[in-house]
Amino acid sequence: MSSKLSQKMGLGAGGMIGGRVALKLDPQALRRLTTGRRVALVTGTNGKTTSTMMLSRAVTALGEVATNHSGANMPDGHVTALSKQPDAPYAVLEVDEGYFPAVAAAAQPDVVVLLNLSRDQLDRVGEVRTIERSLRDTISRLRGCTVIANCDDIMVTSAAKDAHRVVWVATGTGWHHDSASCPRCGEPIRWQGEHWQCSTCDLARPKPDWVTTDGFLIAPNASKVALSLRLPGKFNQANAVMATAAAAALGVQIEEAVRRLRGVSNVAGRYRTIQRSGHTARLLLSKNPAGWSETLTVVKESDHPAVLVINANEADGRDLSWLWDVPFERLRGRTVIASGERATDLAVRLTYAEVEHKIVPDPLLAIDALPQGAVEVIANYTAFRDLNARSAGE
Repeated sequence: MSSKLSQKMGLGAGGMIGGRVALKLDPQALRRLTTGRRVALVTGTNGKTTSTMMLSRAVTALGEVATNHSGANMPDGHVTALSKQPDAPYAVLEVDEGYFPAVAAAAQPDVVVLLNLSRDQLDRVGEVRTIERSLRDTISRLRGCTVIANCDDIMVTSAAKDAHRVVWVATGTGWHHDSASCPRCGEPIRWQGEHWQCSTCDLARPKPDWVTTDGFLIAPNASKVALSLRLPGKFNQANAVMATAAAAALGVQIEEAVRRLRGVSNVAGRYRTIQRSGHTARLLLSKNPAGWSETLTVVKESDHPAVLVINANEADGRDLSWLWDVPFERLRGRTVIASGERATDLAVRLTYAEVEHKIVPDPLLAIDALPQGAVEVIANYTAFRDLNARSAGE
């Protein structure tokens, strides 16, 4: 009832309010709603929503799945999602990193997917090493749980190292700016090719059980399976392999899991295209330096003009210092427009990156200002949400 009222009043999609009310009435609602189900939790800094949708699609091969892949990733969102499908024997839940300890304690998951850990909004989330220690402590206490962990991410490896059962996945992660030193002892990390290790303690890249290659996965039985995804970018290939490994841990056949992942093309508005005034604009969400770095790699494959949209509301993080960690230099020579509520801050960063640009604060007007044709639109959280809503209503 609360969720429907929220929708009717235009206050939101109702993905959290119903659960919030339920938790007030019954603080043990999450524990009660997960009891008797096989539960998978998906967490990390980037890719949670996409990986959750992928994993839930794969697990439908086994039966009905309760999931919150729309992004309501805190306990109230989990309670709402589980309440809507009370008889589903499986639950696949996206979990905000900060809430993971409480959710894991209540849900006692069968599988945890640990994607990556990097700097996010410092004023909202906190320092990444604090998050790593929290995840490490929680994971070490889980019993009967299989952790699917990214062995190319130093923070993730540290967080998962003490788990009772770990399945390691090589994802080819390219972002290492938040882990120059060991999260356990503080000494420098040394690299040799794809292998890394701490210069002092025993933290080192584990041997992967699953491997992500260009367009394929290599499974523990050495079989090579073509991914053939509809979603762009190497990071989505990594998400797909992580999801497949998690699905396999729950009992899904590898080929069947991948077949179901190939149908994913739109994740809560991410990657969808809109037609506007002679433009075909692809909408891309990026929320932090690691995410922007991966997205800029995707758009580098073409020379389409780009609209970059930045807000700094509470959900985005008020601190915009992270813009200086994004490699905007990759956009040199491209037609670029800085947009959003903090377009001027973005423009300063683009100036120092020697990227020629214009400022058009309204992102839809920014699209209109470009020559007709394909446009890449990259936005952070509230900018992306608002742009999706506005474009859907026109």
